[in-house]
Amino acid sequence: MLINLTDVLSCEEKTVIRTASIDQESFDSDLGSFPITEKDPFELAITNLGGKKLRIAASARLSVRIPCDRCLEDVKTPLVLVIDREVDLKQTAEGRIEDLDETDFVIGYNLDVDKLIYSEILVNWPMKTLCREDCKGICRKCGANLNHGECGCDTVELDPRMAVIAEIFKNCN
Repeated sequence: MLINLTDVLSCEEKTVIRTASIDQESFDSDLGSFPITEKDPFELAITNLGGKKLRIAASARLSVRIPCDRCLEDVKTPLVLVIDREVDLKQTAEGRIEDLDETDFVIGYNLDVDKLIYSEILVNWPMKTLCREDCKGICRKCGANLNHGECGCDTVELDPRMAVIAEIFKNCN
């Protein structure tokens, strides 16, 4: 969704409030593609601070399906994005790189809401996602989900230093 910023830039200290929506159906990154299951429209406040500077403020809620880090079952993960950004439209592309300013969501006099939301999701992405605190994960041998019950695999792990002795006993049988 693109929002034209010329109305806001016409007068200093002017604030424009727009209802925005997230057009993305999934969050795609190097980690994979994660479907966005819920997304609510949100209020976006854009304020002209003067001198071609803008403040963009919003609060958005959405839910993303992320696989559990232990058992790989999908987990509905709510994300609350609190956006409060200051953008200097006078700054050149080289100046933004020097200041480590990542405002690729402002293109000319347009605000790309989807790019803004994408960068906020990236910053707020959970470090670890679990389906439940006591998730047992998957079996290392057969890949069965251990939350549904035991798989019957031999889970005894021998000390690797004793592997040579274990091989001797296997050859005796």
